[in-house]
Order: sequence, then structure tokens, then C-alpha cells
Amino acid sequence: MFLSEAWVSIRSFFELGGPVLYGILAVTMLMWTLIVERLWYFFGVLPGEMRKARGLWESGRRDGSWFATNLRRLILSEVGLSARRNLGLIQTLMQILPLLGLLGTVWGMVQVFEIMTVFGTGNARLMAGGVSQATVPTMAGLVAALSGLYLSVWLKQRAKAKMDELGDALEMRFDEEAQAVE
Repeated sequence: MFLSEAWVSIRSFFELGGPVLYGILAVTMLMWTLIVERLWYFFGVLPGEMRKARGLWESGRRDGSWFATNLRRLILSEVGLSARRNLGLIQTLMQILPLLGLLGTVWGMVQVFEIMTVFGTGNARLMAGGVSQATVPTMAGLVAALSGLYLSVWLKQRAKAKMDELGDALEMRFDEEAQAVE
């Protein structure tokens, strides 16, 4: 009973907003899939990658030599690429969503103008339906973009913080003992 009522409400919303809402839904689902994947990565995968990177660093020379400097760069680069993967795409999808809403607005206004062409300006009920079809996608695009805003900023800050943490952990040794090894 509840599911059928929810389905009817969702279907009515999509009929009210027009076909652009399906595009907004698809982009929103893709954006949230990528956000969930990044959350899983930061909490499940990244700690293991950082332990592995520290272990690789501890097993090699850390004396400030050319080899050690390039090993540090390599480790930071590889982990950094993994940490920042898909963050730009998430932000791009967030920027696309309001534009899709604007496209829905234009689509709805075209419907209003078609109604005005056929029926004139005397049929307010039909014009109101077109205006609501013009405003619903705008609202949906903005709400969908705002839904991912906080987490996308947090994910970007988390990636930077983790790379700073790893960079601090991969310190070079510049003491007399390291100099004596060479």
C-alpha cells in the first residue's frame, strides 16, 4: 500500500516536471554513486594504501638521496591520484544539475507558449500547468546539486588532509648516521 502510494507520487512528480527530470535523476544517481564509492574508498581502502606506502618508505633509503626523493614523490603521486579519483567528476556533475534544471525551465516555457498559441491567453489552467512544468525541473536540479555539495567539499578536503598526513609521514633522515651510510 505504502509503496504503491509512493510510486504514484513519484510518477506524478515526473509527469509534472517533464522529460528533463529523467536526465536530472540519471545525473544525480551517477553523482551519488561516485560519492558513495569515494566514501567507501576513504574509510575502507585508503588506510590500507597508506600503511602499504609507509611500509614501502620504511623499507627503502630515506637519506635525502636522489633515489629517496623520487621514491617519496612516486609514493605521494600514486596515493594522491587514487585519493583524488572522481572528485572532479563529482563536482562537474554538481555543476551540470542546475543547468539541466534550466533546460527543464526552457522546455516548460516552450510548452506554455505552445498552449498560448493553440488556446490563447484565456485558459489560465493550461498555462499554469506549463509554468509548473517549467519550475519543477529548476527546483529539482538545484536540490539535487545541493544534496552533494557538502560531501563533495568534504571529500576534497579529506583527500588533501590525507595527502598532507602521508607527506609528513614520509620524512627524510638528514642525520650523521644516514651520511655515514653513503
